[in-house]
Amino acid sequence: MAAGAALSEKALRDRIETVLAEVPDPEIPAVSVVELGIVRGVDPEGPSVIITPTYTGCPATIAIEMAIRVALDEAGLEDVAIRTVLSPPWSTDMISDAGREKLRAYGIAPPPKGAEARSLRGADIVECPRCGSTHTQEVSRFGSTPCKALWKCADCHEPFDRFKCH
Repeated sequence: MAAGAALSEKALRDRIETVLAEVPDPEIPAVSVVELGIVRGVDPEGPSVIITPTYTGCPATIAIEMAIRVALDEAGLEDVAIRTVLSPPWSTDMISDAGREKLRAYGIAPPPKGAEARSLRGADIVECPRCGSTHTQEVSRFGSTPCKALWKCADCHEPFDRFKCH
């Protein structure tokens, strides 16, 4: 491969990644699909964007694909395909550090890194994203979306969502 071809692939990858960094998650618009780890990567030889939903059957998957398609088209990248891969599955460890902070600021308790390596149900110490208290408890395994659970803070009495760890 010539050096010029490698540079053009890098330039294309950089351009696609810049576009994707601005595509918000449809359910949590404070974070991008890149920050949530839904975008697995960019293949400049395809060219294609590789995505993985937060879980199989996620109802937001179609909306995410459509938002990515619109952003790519508006950037003049109509030839870039979108491929969905399910293996290995998405995990909360794919959420970037910036994404975790944006989730917290938005009022969602992000899971700690390495969460899937241990059980995080029942005896968890979860920090309230509103007041920082650790006097919290899970109210329901079902939150505002299927990938989140509902929690409540005993100090500020506010309910909040927490990403389920997987």
